[in-house]
Order: sequence, then C-alpha cells, then structure tokens
Amino acid sequence: MNNNNKKNLKTPLSKPPKFKFNVYWIYLILIGAVAFIFFGKSDETTTNKDIEWSKLKNVLLNHDYDSIVVVNNEFAEVYINSQIIKDNDNYKDLRVKNGFWGSKTTTNNGFYTYKFVNYRDFREQLKTIEDQWNARDTVNVQSGEEKQKIIAENRINVNTEVRKSFWGEGFSTIFWLVIMVVMWFLIIRMVRGAAGSGGGIGGGIFSVGKSKARLYDKEKDVQITFADVAGLEEAKVEVMEIVDFLKNPKKYTNLGGKIPKGALLVGPPGTGKTLLAKAVAGEARVPFFSLSGSDFVEMFVGVGASRVRDLFKTAKEKAPCIVFIDEIDAIGRARGKNLMSGGNDERENTLNQLLTEMDGFGTNAGVIILAATNRADILDKALLRAGRFDRQIHVELPDVEERKAIFKVHLKNVKFNKDEVDTDFLAKQTPGFSGADIANICNEAALIAARHDKKIVGKQDFLDAVDRIIGGLEKRNKIISPKEKRVIAYHEAGHASVSWLLEHANPLVKVTIVPRGQALGAAWYLPEERQITTKAQMLDQIISTLGGRAAEEVVFGEVSTGALNDLERITKQAYAMVAYYGLNDEIGNLSYYDSTGQSEYGFNKPFSEKTAEQIDKEIHTIVETAYAKAKEILVNNREKLDRLAEILITREVIFREDVENIFGKRPWEDATTRETTAQQTNTNTESDNAPINEGNN
Repeated sequence: MNNNNKKNLKTPLSKPPKFKFNVYWIYLILIGAVAFIFFGKSDETTTNKDIEWSKLKNVLLNHDYDSIVVVNNEFAEVYINSQIIKDNDNYKDLRVKNGFWGSKTTTNNGFYTYKFVNYRDFREQLKTIEDQWNARDTVNVQSGEEKQKIIAENRINVNTEVRKSFWGEGFSTIFWLVIMVVMWFLIIRMVRGAAGSGGGIGGGIFSVGKSKARLYDKEKDVQITFADVAGLEEAKVEVMEIVDFLKNPKKYTNLGGKIPKGALLVGPPGTGKTLLAKAVAGEARVPFFSLSGSDFVEMFVGVGASRVRDLFKTAKEKAPCIVFIDEIDAIGRARGKNLMSGGNDERENTLNQLLTEMDGFGTNAGVIILAATNRADILDKALLRAGRFDRQIHVELPDVEERKAIFKVHLKNVKFNKDEVDTDFLAKQTPGFSGADIANICNEAALIAARHDKKIVGKQDFLDAVDRIIGGLEKRNKIISPKEKRVIAYHEAGHASVSWLLEHANPLVKVTIVPRGQALGAAWYLPEERQITTKAQMLDQIISTLGGRAAEEVVFGEVSTGALNDLERITKQAYAMVAYYGLNDEIGNLSYYDSTGQSEYGFNKPFSEKTAEQIDKEIHTIVETAYAKAKEILVNNREKLDRLAEILITREVIFREDVENIFGKRPWEDATTRETTAQQTNTNTESDNAPINEGNN
C-alpha cells in the first residue's frame, strides 16, 4: 500500500463539528443556576401528606407527633416523630429517600397537613383531645395538685408561623427584574439595528429620520414593462425619453442635452399612474424607489426633512435610478395657505427640503424623480417650475380604443368564451371607465360566473359585472308597497320618455325599478364620448334628468323625495353653466372657476353679493324652465307614458326596443349608436344589464 492510500485511511470521513462559543450559552448557564437554587434539592428532604381529622385524632391520642405548626391561620402542619415514622408502618407514607438527586440515603422526617375551616374550630378539636387525655390520666388521681400537673402536661402546644410564598412577593421582585433585563436587551437591539440599517429601511427608534422608501431590485422585483401598460400611448411616448436617457445617457450628454430632473404624472384615480412609473423602471432596468407622500409625515418635528435627505442620499448611491413619490400632494400643497398652522407647519418644512434636494444634486447624476397626483392644481408653484418637475404627463381616462387594449390585457388570465365576448363591445359599453375599473369588471365577471357554477365566463357575466360595479347588488327582497312601486315606475318612465324625445339626450339602454344599492330605480344610458359640450346639450340633459319628478306631478299631482339625486345633479350643472362656463346671457362671458385649486383655503367669494343673488336667480330660472319643458313633453305624450309605465310595473325592467315600440325611432340617432345600444338590449331581455347610470331614483 502506498503512502497516499495510508493518508487516505487516516483521514476521517467527516470532521466532528467544532464547538462554537456563543453569548447565549452564558444566559443558559445563568438560568440553570437560578433554577437549581430555587428548585434544587437540599441536604435533607421532607415529605408531607394531607390528613383527615379521623386519622389525625388517632395520631394525637397516641402522642406520635413532635410539634404542631399553624401556618398563616390556614392549615396545620403536624410533624411526626422520626423514630416512630421509621418503626411504625402506619407512617410509611412519610418515609422518603433523600440525598443529592435521589441517592439511597433514607431519612424519616415528615409531617401531615391538616386544612381547617378556621383556627378557633381547630383549637376546639384539640381541646377534645386534651379532655380525653385528662380523663384517662386522672382517673385514679385524688390529689388536686397532681391533677393540675397532669392537665398542664397534657396541653397541646401549637406554634403559629407566617410564611411568604415565592410566587407572591418574592416572585414579583424577580418578575420586574426580568422585565428590566428584557427591556435592556430590546434597547441594545434597537441601537444595533439603527447602526446597521442601510438605505434607511428599518433601524428601530433611532432610524425614525430614515427614509421609508421601498427599493425594488432591477433584476428581481421590477418585472413590469410597457407591454403590461395598455391605453396610455401618449403618456408612454413622453416617458420613453426618460427610459432612453437611463439606458444611453451619453447620447444626450454628448450633445449638451439635459434630461428633465422630474416628471409629474397627473390624472384621475385608477388611470395607471403608478403602473406607468413601474413600467419605466422595468424598461430601464434600474433600481426603483417607491414611497408615498405621507411617508414623509411624522409626529416628530424635523423627521420629514430628515427622511427627504436620507432618500436622496441613498438614491445617489444607487444611481442611475428612479424615485417614485405617489400622492405627492400630501407634502406638496402650496405653502402659506394653511391659516391654522402658519409657516411652522412640518409639512412645509418637508416640502422646503424636497425643493432644495431636487436642485441640489448634479444635472447628470442619473437620479430621476417621478411623482403622481390627482390634484396638480393645489401643488406649490415652486415644485412645478423648470429644473424640478420640468414636465407634466397627463394620464387621462381611456377612450374606446384604449379601453379595448386594456380589456385585452386583463382578459389574459380570464377563461372566457372568445366567440361570445367581444372586446369591441365591452369597450363601447364602458365609457368613462378607468383602467382600474376595467380590471375590476374582469375580476367581477369571473366571480359572477363562478357563483353560478360556470366553467367559462360569458358575455352576460361581463354585463352583470358592469351593473354590479355601477349600481350595486340587486335588492329584490326589499319590501316596497304597490303604491310606492307605481310611483317609482312612473318616475323612471318619465326619465325614459323625456330623454327619448330630446335630440341631445344620451341614448337609452334600459330602465329598471329593481332596487340597487341606494337607488329604488334607475334609467340607464350610454353617454356620447365628446370633448366639449354645447349649451343645448347641457339643457337637454337637465330636462331629461327632471323628467322623473315631472312625471310624478303630471300623473299623481304631487311629488316625492325620490328625486334627490336628480335635483343635486341638475343644480350643479346649472351652477356650472352660469358661474363657470359663461353660458348665461345675464351673467355674461364670465367664469368664477379657480383652476389653481387654492380657493379651498379662502373665505371670500370671487364675486359680490349682488352677483351672487343674480347667479342664484339665473340658476333657478334655468331649472324651472327645464322642469316646465319636461312636463310639457309628458303631457303631450301622456298615453305613451302610461303604456311604458305599465310595462315597467309588470316586467320591472324594460329595454330600448320597448321604448322604441311605443315612441318610434329617434330620427337624429346614427346607425352606430343604434347598433351599440341594440347589442346591449338583445343580450338578455330577462336580466338587469346596464352600462351607465344616468339618473337613479
């Protein structure tokens, strides 16, 4: 055998694990020592047993005890003579083995525990024993002096003792000591966390001034690209320049170009601002810091400014990167407008630090700030100036083509009937819906199909999902009296009749008197997607909205409270016509609309009291004129209104074709609009479907 083989034989197959000393071993040893002190065995072990009075009486009569100790006036410990325990088998239950952890050394020291009700009764019991002794020992004694001596010798001596339990006062001392030790270790861990926390995340109480931004890793966390963002084509074109700069910065810097330091995404809720920001990070493949504007706000003074400084310090270390601040209006509101807190507002201090940091880092540092808000009008002007948020990217509600693209994205994971469900149809049925609304429709349709034990999502499920999101769940079990049902039917028939006979009213889809959400009934329309609205269109809209109340007065001679929502909407529309859009001849071409959004902090109206009275008068005139027009239409078509209402009472839901059969076709509707609403109607005439609610009761 060669030397190499010998070496191999001597080499062990596996090395024994090495013992590594840890500070926790000290804690374990200390805990064991304390347990041994309190619970360990001593040099002698004493055992005890509970005893009843019948047996204790014999023990006392036979003088087998050494002493009696009453503890805390609760129980008595009767100690038995050790020699008697050893010799008398009646007390073998008190024999124990003693020594260190169960050695064979035998001792016979024990006692019985007798639990009495009260100490006085126990003394009476002992007195009976003494009387028996005296009667026995003095039976042949004649001398009174000897009797007194015997009685004195037969007296049972009882010692009293007060004991404090370890689990009482002693334990409370140890308990508070343990609490102090635990708190000390927690403070030590917080200090260590504060010293070792990087990037401002975590760190305990000592890191309160650290940034709360969450870092998404460019390789693992950020997986969203522009392919996942549909319906934002114009916005994607604008942010594509930012992505290109992060990928190829020299392309711009070599020519002396400067990329915008910040971009502000502005748009209604649910339009995809946050998703677009994540897609920018995913396309650029750079670190992405995400936080909300409220993350800077804290109860401690100076914390917001400290977190801003820490955020930009960390961002520079990770450059090139993107910092996304969602809902920036939480700290970006115009300064000096809060009259209650004045200039010492902590939010304003945070904003001042943000403004300083955005101007502080170098132009080509590779750090780009993206922010999102729904209220760009209330932001501080210094935040929007050149050099900070250089450009505003408007993320608006999607149009019909963009909604079609959004539906295609969200339908990827939905099992639906491709022959039945058409994205073109769904896009046309959802005007005014945001991307988040469309995602909710797809999810709700799947839930509805699953609720009916379907294996695939159908067209009707999508239409029911639209109804569910807009109007809420049906409440067919809601108790409505026949009289109330008739009033609701005429109210909704009035909406349908007036809107059908007005040129600029929205095309009708259906009318229902089935309660949904807070509405007892509703007339559903498919509004036209337009960018501007004329005065005639607004007036026709007001007239059709008042058709429900007008029908109540024409038919029943009185009105009800069911038109609350209608009155609220037409009052706002009339006020906007007069005070905002300059569509009133008396007020003229004036607008009192404040596009800066700062009017919420003011206490003065932008017009005089005389003008306010005139505005109120013109609003009243517009509404009352429209109401008279609605009643005129219904009076002239009273027979058709009655027929429509009776059908509605019978079937509870009527569609476009029912109204068309009674009133005839609308001459001003084009073929496209007629086809779109007809598709909705022909889907299922037995169920309650509706894309848009334009006047609930």
